[in-house]
Amino acid sequence: VTHSIPACIGSLTINGKQLDNESPVSIFAVNKCYVTVQDGTFFDGSGFAALVREGYKVRSDVNITLEFRTTAVHGVLLGVSSAKVDAIGLEIVNGKVLFHVNNGAGRITAAYEPRGTNSLCDGKWHKLQANKSKHRISLIIDGNLVQTDNPYIQSTSADTNNPIYVGGYPVDVKQNCLTSKSSFHGCLRNLVLTKGQQAELFDFSRAFDLRGVFPHSCPGAEH
Repeated sequence: VTHSIPACIGSLTINGKQLDNESPVSIFAVNKCYVTVQDGTFFDGSGFAALVREGYKVRSDVNITLEFRTTAVHGVLLGVSSAKVDAIGLEIVNGKVLFHVNNGAGRITAAYEPRGTNSLCDGKWHKLQANKSKHRISLIIDGNLVQTDNPYIQSTSADTNNPIYVGGYPVDVKQNCLTSKSSFHGCLRNLVLTKGQQAELFDFSRAFDLRGVFPHSCPGAEH
């Protein structure tokens, strides 16, 4: 077993002596336990999760689905970029959800603007689906579809080869399709990227880099 247990552990005694959990000698990627807990991964607003170390190739088609819960009106959801301009990005900016795609010819954006600035950032779960099919892109939030025209119809492939960054990204990493630098604060679950008939569910506990991210455990209410 090479990854940590997604659980809460308390009242640990060794040879009859109770260990002091409050002041450990060292600590890494251990968060507090919550009285009420939900499935999901908690992002504390300071970091990110990095997936697919060898690089994710978006190319012509990808469908992204996830659920998010936040009270913050800004935050990076997901970005995949390249050393050139090709990239995709999902973010929350001023309470709107933006899906950016650059196939090499220029960035296009599908934007979902709710009626109220805080209606997506109300601490409740919301379903997101972002779809790129060649030069066409669409965004579905809680069943509401947004599509956008793309003037660059000849350019159809986002030739990315970098990791998938979720909830933020390192300061030294370039993201061509994200405008926000704010790390996501809240919970994410059920992140699935689908290409053709092949769907991949991402387990955050298997990320190759996790900072300020706590897999499998989401506080039942914002604290």
